[in-house]
Amino acid sequence: MLTDAALKHLRPKEKSYKVTDRDGMYVLVSTKGSISFRLDYRMNGRRETITFGKYGPADLSLARARELCIDARRAIKEGRSPAIEKQRAKRRLMEAKAFGEFGEKWLTAAPMADSTRAMRRSIFERELLPPWRKRLLSEITPDDLRKHCAAIVERGAPATAIHVRDIVKQIYGFAILHGEKVANPADDVGPSSIAQFVPRDRSLSPSEIRIMLKQLEHVPTLPTIRLGVRLYLLSMVRKSELQDATWDEVDFENAVWTIPKERMKRSKAHNVYLSRQMLDIFIALKTCAGNSRYVLPSRYDADIPMSRATFNRVTTAVVERARSEGLPLEHFTVHDLRRTASTLLNELGFNSDWIEKCLAHEDGRSSRGVYNKAEYELQRRHMMQEWSNIIDAWVGGQKYAPTLIPPSMPIFEPDPAL
Repeated sequence: MLTDAALKHLRPKEKSYKVTDRDGMYVLVSTKGSISFRLDYRMNGRRETITFGKYGPADLSLARARELCIDARRAIKEGRSPAIEKQRAKRRLMEAKAFGEFGEKWLTAAPMADSTRAMRRSIFERELLPPWRKRLLSEITPDDLRKHCAAIVERGAPATAIHVRDIVKQIYGFAILHGEKVANPADDVGPSSIAQFVPRDRSLSPSEIRIMLKQLEHVPTLPTIRLGVRLYLLSMVRKSELQDATWDEVDFENAVWTIPKERMKRSKAHNVYLSRQMLDIFIALKTCAGNSRYVLPSRYDADIPMSRATFNRVTTAVVERARSEGLPLEHFTVHDLRRTASTLLNELGFNSDWIEKCLAHEDGRSSRGVYNKAEYELQRRHMMQEWSNIIDAWVGGQKYAPTLIPPSMPIFEPDPAL
């Protein structure tokens, strides 16, 4: 049986020679003095040899070589060729693609809504490509992902950190589905270990709406952002639907904002019928936007839309100011304004189908969703005007009794001639 002392005293000869160890392993000493650990065995009637590696401080120790030998003998006993498995591993490593390449393939091929794809691509290119573009899939560990997400949370973007974890999970799932033999690092990093959020049921009361809009006038921000917050509440659109809006979508003459299907969650164009108050806001935003194609352009570059984080920073500032004034206003996000409108309109007694159409909710799974294709334009225009009037009344501290049915709503009568 070999020892480290014996290995260190082995010298090269004119021809390569072997020195046996235990469990069938031996070392081969080359004519140049290199010492490599090997094992000869028979597999399915053929003779094979596996080389575990060279002996040395920067290579294999004797103890580690013996461990590899035991693993190889176990594989032989199970009918697997350790030499062939080693060749396959080498080939996989040579053919391995980097994380950035697999991420790009996933973003291109995976089924998802265009708006979701755009959001994920933004996160992928900003948060994941810079540190991991050229890393092999096998080189990214759960600890790497955990630390990366923690750094994102620390800078104040917990939602982005959760999305980063989900994107990594899906990229690895895509790679594994297409034959890559790698572990998914996101499996060992639970979302709750990154950040936890308040359940998605926040809805502002009428008094909170009044406090919020009054305090909004006093927080240090741009006039366009104040107008944008109010427009979110009145229009009931999703955050990205307004932040990426362009002026060619707004028809001032017919008082309608048409969001194209490419930007909608369910890939179907959506009409937002504009009340007088909403039209006033769009006119003010158009005045501020100048030559930008975006309704809400970036403060520093008119050719790109406003930052995604801008509005949530403002809502946080509004809550902090209200609390400093001793006013009852709990934390809320931009998306909570959409939920607020839906909740209060339902409580006021407006038709739920009209509200669902305003929210661009399409239930295709139920028979009701399949057969109800009505757009309710007249009814929705009426309801949106009433909603704007209600908000104005609440802010002014006044009562307002909404009219639930438009006065000019058509009544269908059968043709007496039929």
